[in-house]
Amino acid sequence: MSEKFVFEEPAITYNLLDDKNAYSLIYAIKKGIKYTFFEQLSKLGPFTTRDWSGFLHLSERSMQRYKKEDGTFGPVSSEKIIEITMLYKYGIDVFGNKEHFNIWLNTTNVALGNIKPKELLDTSFGIDLLKDELSSIEQGVLA
Repeated sequence: MSEKFVFEEPAITYNLLDDKNAYSLIYAIKKGIKYTFFEQLSKLGPFTTRDWSGFLHLSERSMQRYKKEDGTFGPVSSEKIIEITMLYKYGIDVFGNKEHFNIWLNTTNVALGNIKPKELLDTSFGIDLLKDELSSIEQGVLA
């Protein structure tokens, strides 16, 4: 049962970034995300180029080079871009709008060890921790 998933960046849109499209996302990650697509995704959230370079463990200079050359991110960076975008989409759903979620991302959180949730976006483990916290909030568990 070998199905081929053809990935065209316009086919992977912000609205399709959820777990239901896992195979398409895996294929996209393996192929790599082009900078132009990343730029479209990054405009949907509050993160600066400096933030993204920290999340992706790339220098700002490398980010500028990707932009100038319309480069393609490798699988590790592509996966992180997708994970953060999916988390951001989920957070907006939980909080009801971008503004409330952005405030939560930038506010020191006791449940997360007195750090800002945004500071956990540079590791997959941190992203998973934030997903769990958002799930608790969604279910009404605030402690």
